Amino acid sequence: MSTVGKRGASSPRELTRMSDRLSFIYLERCTLHRDDNAITAEDTEGITHIPSATIGTLLLGPGTRVTHQAMSVLGDSGAGVVWVGEQGVRFYSGGRSLNRSSTLVEAQATKWANRRSRLDVARAMYRMRFPGEDPAGLSRHELLGKEGQRVKERYRYEATRVGLPWTGRRYRPGDFDAGDTANQAVTAAAQCMYGVAQTTVSALGCAPGLGFIHSGHELAFVLDIADLYKTEIAIPVAFEVAADGPDDIGPRTRRAIRDRINHLKLLQRCVTDIKQLLLPDDTTADPTADDTDHVTLQSDHGIDVASGRNYAEDVNW
Repeated sequence: MSTVGKRGASSPRELTRMSDRLSFIYLERCTLHRDDNAITAEDTEGITHIPSATIGTLLLGPGTRVTHQAMSVLGDSGAGVVWVGEQGVRFYSGGRSLNRSSTLVEAQATKWANRRSRLDVARAMYRMRFPGEDPAGLSRHELLGKEGQRVKERYRYEATRVGLPWTGRRYRPGDFDAGDTANQAVTAAAQCMYGVAQTTVSALGCAPGLGFIHSGHELAFVLDIADLYKTEIAIPVAFEVAADGPDDIGPRTRRAIRDRINHLKLLQRCVTDIKQLLLPDDTTADPTADDTDHVTLQSDHGIDVASGRNYAEDVNW
């Protein structure tokens, strides 16, 4: 096995596109290492090889150990790595962007910096979450009120559908066991959705902290994207799993969420939705397909000039 320093970094063209990857893989009670461009997961039952470039998000549960070389190949392949447990989710590490262009992050920053366009994106997110409703003309506070009402209605609807009692969302940070079975399932489902959203945002080169609905947190935009699919995927799956009983509620919810989002090709939708939100007038190109470097220099009046040359002779001092 060669050392990390002797290996060249993979180019975006050599990597699997974000939309074609597995949504996430959950591992626990094993040791992760590297074998060429794959990671290996070793436990008491043997060794499993997993191609790193096909992973969207790797969720590491209790009892996992990971080597430096395993993290190196995961970072090089653009995979997200999230340490999770029954007490909640934290995003500690992520891969590099699969996108050489700054087009998306510049569009994100431009829309975020203007109060009017920031509200326009928030309204577009509402339309994605609740098709058939028109939030045009609603203020930000009114949007929050309508969104909160729709989510409450969805909780009640899903509880009735599967025949579970429901007294409201109860989540105490750091205390997974404080909620009932349904609340625990909703929390576990959220772990998965946040991990997938974080990895997609990072892979596209967007700024995780520039949110259009959430604000003040380093992962504000991640929370925005994860919420796009809460009422369609996370809440229904969580209640279906909870209806089957309280045993192993966390692992069963994660497996059910994994199967549902793979079936729905959620990663592909995430890529498409983020691009539609930030670049609504450009619906053709794949934002991660360009393998070339486009480096320009900023000049006056919004004009960019070519890099790689000295402009001293062009300026009269």
